Amino acid sequence: MMLRDRLRARLADMGGSPDHQRLAAEVLGIRGAPPDLARRLVAQALVLEDRHEAWRRTGERICRDAPAVPGVYVLVDGDGRALYVGKAANLRRRLRAHFAERRWRAIKPAMALAADAEWREVGSELEALLQEAALIQTLQPAVNVQTGAPDLGARDIPRALRRDVLVLMPSIEADSVELVAAAVDGRTMIQRTRRSGADLAVHAQRVLRFFRSPLARASAAEDAPLAPIVFSWLARRGEHATRLDPHEVRSPRELRARLAALFRDEWLFRERLDQR
Repeated sequence: MMLRDRLRARLADMGGSPDHQRLAAEVLGIRGAPPDLARRLVAQALVLEDRHEAWRRTGERICRDAPAVPGVYVLVDGDGRALYVGKAANLRRRLRAHFAERRWRAIKPAMALAADAEWREVGSELEALLQEAALIQTLQPAVNVQTGAPDLGARDIPRALRRDVLVLMPSIEADSVELVAAAVDGRTMIQRTRRSGADLAVHAQRVLRFFRSPLARASAAEDAPLAPIVFSWLARRGEHATRLDPHEVRSPRELRARLAALFRDEWLFRERLDQR
């Protein structure tokens, strides 16, 4: 039975006061949708089959324009509302997978409304993970299953890694480094700085302020606690990442000197340089 036929049958069973949230969950597989969104998703699903050709053309255009680089992306509908946020090692390949013809047969109704895509290039997997999580928190896309903050307690992270850390990651700019700061209280910050050290004096101060300043902690109280993503990544795929313990440096000047030494090492990002 086609999706549209299943919806029509369930609507008939419910009579004059259909439960759109129940329909969205049972028929469309989208749980927890607010009433207005659930009603809109059901209405969209009833005309889903009519969207196929427009969906195919949209996919061709998006995939033609997408770069073959790592990044995060957002699929949006015709009104600019976020439908889905994802990350990819190759944006063009990932978006082609979204719009592969075989996907249409089992597509979620909201995804059939994709009208455009936006993306940001990133320099590393860790940066992609953090940007993806931040965008999901901000945009609350209709199709993403997990839209809440990452839970440190639900992740299998060694206790030794649950501490303040500064991780050095590649940047999309060849002459730069991304400094990823993660605090045990959940806060994160990404600071791009030049490998030449031209702006390192200012950025070293900014990094230490992030970890040590009560004002910095207070101002970030409303931000999503994304640090568990960093700790989890370091425990697995990022076990060889270069990192520093921010509490083992006494001043911005000392941090600047240690970072400058790492930046000069030709093996940075090729092998682990664990400065702990």
